[in-house]
Amino acid sequence: MKLCRFDGNRLGIVQGAQVLDVTGLLDELPTRRWPGPRADALVAALPQLRSRLEAAGRSAAWRDLGGVQLCSPVANPPRVIAVRTNYPQPGAPATPAGAPDLFLKSATSVVGPAEGVTLRFPERRTDHEVELVAVIGRRANDIPAAQALECVAGYCVGIDFTLRGDEDRGVRKSLDGYTVLGPWLTTADEAGDPQGRRITLSVNGVLRQDGTTSGMLHDVAGIIACASRYFELLPGDVIMTGTPPGVGAVRPGDTVECAVEGLGEMRVAVR
Repeated sequence: MKLCRFDGNRLGIVQGAQVLDVTGLLDELPTRRWPGPRADALVAALPQLRSRLEAAGRSAAWRDLGGVQLCSPVANPPRVIAVRTNYPQPGAPATPAGAPDLFLKSATSVVGPAEGVTLRFPERRTDHEVELVAVIGRRANDIPAAQALECVAGYCVGIDFTLRGDEDRGVRKSLDGYTVLGPWLTTADEAGDPQGRRITLSVNGVLRQDGTTSGMLHDVAGIIACASRYFELLPGDVIMTGTPPGVGAVRPGDTVECAVEGLGEMRVAVR
């Protein structure tokens, strides 16, 4: 199943070039009262809602996919966990050295492709990094790699925008809009194995990044297992898994197009 969030906070099932509007099912989510759970309510409820979503989709009104504004498929990620240098770089060893080098981005940096990215410091360099993203579906604490993918609700495409400079990496990667997720969440059962997927990014039609997730130094399961040793993972946690070579600068007016095989493609405007 491919689930999207569109036109604000509407919920849809993507089928081909159509979006089936199943927003009414959001009324079945638990009522959130202050302070509320530290998790995304929809992602947490997906196992219970799955059959209801399928039934609602069979009679739902549909919209043309090209006519909707796609938001981040995860509305309330508790955390954005990312990994540094997870693909071989030219002239560097092609085998991992030690554990994944994890860091955090602010959850407030998350937007969808329709929102685009606004460069807060246009006079400084900002780079693009396309990544396969895993979204955690249930609580998981100190789990082995062999069981890590069982905790995944689904996968999507992500762009980690990075302001270059001397500030802490987490600050430079956490500006508003600097984590773009989309175009939708492909549930883990439909997505299958996240390794071996072609991953690409172009700027203004010029291909810059072209790799495969089988080239990761640490695979998706290993990254999730490592993260779970530091944190109890929560439904809606976003795991960004690194970017292949070809990172480059973007400027206002650019259009970034990126894709992960089997997970969709998205277009993002740079302002």
